Amino acid sequence: MKISSLSVLLFLQFASVFYCNNAQLARYKFVLQETAYTRLCSTKNILTVNGQFPGPTLFVQKGETIIVDVTNNGRYNVTLHWHGVAQPRNPWSDGPEYITQCPIQPGNTFTQKVIFSEEEGTLWWHAHSDWTRATVHGVIVIKPKAGTFYPFPKPYVEVPIIIGNWWKQDIMQMFDTYVTKKRIPPVSDSFLINGQPGDNFPCSEQGLI
Repeated sequence: MKISSLSVLLFLQFASVFYCNNAQLARYKFVLQETAYTRLCSTKNILTVNGQFPGPTLFVQKGETIIVDVTNNGRYNVTLHWHGVAQPRNPWSDGPEYITQCPIQPGNTFTQKVIFSEEEGTLWWHAHSDWTRATVHGVIVIKPKAGTFYPFPKPYVEVPIIIGNWWKQDIMQMFDTYVTKKRIPPVSDSFLINGQPGDNFPCSEQGLI
């Protein structure tokens, strides 16, 4: 098969434009790993991103595109979903396990492109495989484009709030029991606000919610 020099030139030009565009995008590194956390007087390993619970907050701007390199150093297959982000023409980075993409297997890295097209305000990202989202989640703060503003007065202070649950049991063991033995999972031992049960619970730091 003959390939013209023009075809090769066009391909190289396309490749260089693609590479340069990606090189200019903000890039984040998410490492999924087991981390020991203590809540309600007991310690257990939970799956986290970069050792943080809740995970890192992403600060982006409306219309921005970012790259997230996700490395899975945990024990289970995981995907990440950018909740509320439309991802136009980019479903293979959207996260639903076995629907838009295969899960990221332990020991592997997957690069996700996240396109913030019309979104503005506060959203969240989370794991989208089994019950790993119980500890793998974080906030996305999407600022207005330069020269524009939110449609409300600037608040005195901005504090993202994530509401979650905490089980003293291992999350994935509960999930396996639910699937294999058809047992209804127990009610969580505590609600969490920004990863903390609050000072009304034992072994909690005063003043934290």
